[in-house]
Amino acid sequence: MRIHLSNASDKPIYEQITVQLKEAILANKLQAGDALPSIRALAKDLKISVMTTKRAYADLERDGFIETVAGKGSFVTERNQDFLREELLRQVEKHMQKAVITAKTAGLTKEDVQELLSLILEEDN
Repeated sequence: MRIHLSNASDKPIYEQITVQLKEAILANKLQAGDALPSIRALAKDLKISVMTTKRAYADLERDGFIETVAGKGSFVTERNQDFLREELLRQVEKHMQKAVITAKTAGLTKEDVQELLSLILEEDN
């Protein structure tokens, strides 16, 4: 898996790493038990500070996506379905909040937004 960093992004580099690894785990591109690159190896590969990769891994561990075993490395944790659903729900909510802000800026009513959402959901079926 390749991690792509953007200097133009408004997100800090550690957060870009965290988001991309979370997305890979949620999409099953990284499976439970898969080893992540070492903190030093990832820093060297991305040409960034070890502290930056350490921060990203710490955030992933705090959020339950990885576990670090002393002397062995960092590994993707086993995910239960409730946790996966909750994480995906959190992502949907975040995107919907952004969409509502954009809709308000565009002057759309609640009914307009609901109709648009219904149309999008119908297209997906």
